[in-house]
Amino acid sequence: MKGKWAAGIEPRGFTWVYRGILAISERPGGSTSVHRRVRRDEELIWLKHQGFGRVVSILPVMQNLEAYLDHGLSVSHYALRGGPQQREVLEACYLDLEGSMRNHVAVLLHGDDVSDRLLGVLAGYLVWSKRVETAPASIALIERLFRRSLGPEGREIFLHLPSSDSEALGG
Repeated sequence: MKGKWAAGIEPRGFTWVYRGILAISERPGGSTSVHRRVRRDEELIWLKHQGFGRVVSILPVMQNLEAYLDHGLSVSHYALRGGPQQREVLEACYLDLEGSMRNHVAVLLHGDDVSDRLLGVLAGYLVWSKRVETAPASIALIERLFRRSLGPEGREIFLHLPSSDSEALGG
């Protein structure tokens, strides 16, 4: 690969939450209905060039796991489908994000698109990790950062928010 495409292309909806360590975007390669393998590979190349080492997915079903590994990215999947296990799934996801960040591994959190659900998971993480004190403050911060309101699906995440364990957070 030569020229401007050698460094890949930025994923759609890419936004740094904490520059250099945590970002979100839509699924590399595009959402399910428009997913393209070539685009996914170009976006994974871009992520690798930007220093990312880990991808955390909240898709209902994990697909293309090998593509991430082929590009030298570790990957985790936390299927957020609602139901009684949602709290445990969120806790595992948040512990993964926290561990990656503590170990200085840049991580991309993604869903199929930058949806209310993805933003809700992020807002919940900010409260769970004690980076933001309250749910309303976290929601306001996310709404400012992404320049849109967080709808009911995103706010629902707070109903399933696991309690943070200061020992698990390294504190």
